[in-house]
Amino acid sequence: MKNLVTGATGFIGSAIVRELLKDGKDVRVLVRKSSDTRNIDNLDVERVYGDIRDGEAMGKALKGVHTLYHTAAHFSHWTPDKKLPYEINVEGTKTSMAAALAAGVEKVVYTSTNNTMGAHGAEKPADETAQFNHWDTKDHYSISKYLGELEALKFVAKGLPIVIVNPTIVIGKNDIKPTPSGLLILAVAKGELPGYIEGGVNIIDVEDVARGQILAAEKGSIGERYLFGNENMSVSDYFKLIGDVAGVKPPKIKIPYHLALLVTYLYELGAFLTKTPPASTASELKIGRKYEFFDCSKAVRELGLPQTPVRTSIENALNWFGENGYLR
Repeated sequence: MKNLVTGATGFIGSAIVRELLKDGKDVRVLVRKSSDTRNIDNLDVERVYGDIRDGEAMGKALKGVHTLYHTAAHFSHWTPDKKLPYEINVEGTKTSMAAALAAGVEKVVYTSTNNTMGAHGAEKPADETAQFNHWDTKDHYSISKYLGELEALKFVAKGLPIVIVNPTIVIGKNDIKPTPSGLLILAVAKGELPGYIEGGVNIIDVEDVARGQILAAEKGSIGERYLFGNENMSVSDYFKLIGDVAGVKPPKIKIPYHLALLVTYLYELGAFLTKTPPASTASELKIGRKYEFFDCSKAVRELGLPQTPVRTSIENALNWFGENGYLR
């Protein structure tokens, strides 16, 4: 029986593919004709072409599939098309889960995000019971993923065996796009950030997330959410660690919130003009300011989620970025 990975050309999806192949599993990947396939070009997988918003294509891709790893998503805190995150993260989820139910898939691991649990401060890290509180940020990624997760849960009630995983900030090797978390590492390493606003983040290695997905398929309880994270760090400490690994001085100026917000709006204006993603967005700033500290012990305890040291993950990311020309 095959394993199907959607979003397989992406950062997390391709890492899952590599881990499945390490285990000797038979892997099928769903890719779009327009996808950048460099992350899977040298991997022994079966390719099928389609889009998660296309029910017929999903139905064909799911034939003979035992486990679906659904990682496909619109992962960006900035987009010129505000409808796109909802079309992919909400409608694409509904279409994909309906196709999986019809195909009789035996297990679905649905990749969500810690953003669906909101951010609740530094004093008591949030766990899987935390409630979404990012409406005020107007972050279309977070809101669309929250709504998509709700749609996925509806299919649990219909009999689809879904386990939901919620990664925090994911970093590491093979971040081709790069993702927002990769862009932030690059911005610090290249000295492109004028300063910082204090907040809190939780970091995890992409290979830990990938292995955790396989563990979720094997051990996860149906209908449950599992936070995939590792270490909670203040933004200043995170930037210091990146700077230390990169051999550069981290941003030292603590910028007042409203001034920082203005800077991110200027980043977004530049992104609109150049059609390239900004180093940071206003919505990311609003979220990070709330301190995204999480208690990820459930996934460690119940699934055996690996916990690579954050410094090692930063080293892996920067080494890969350097080897592939991103630090020039």
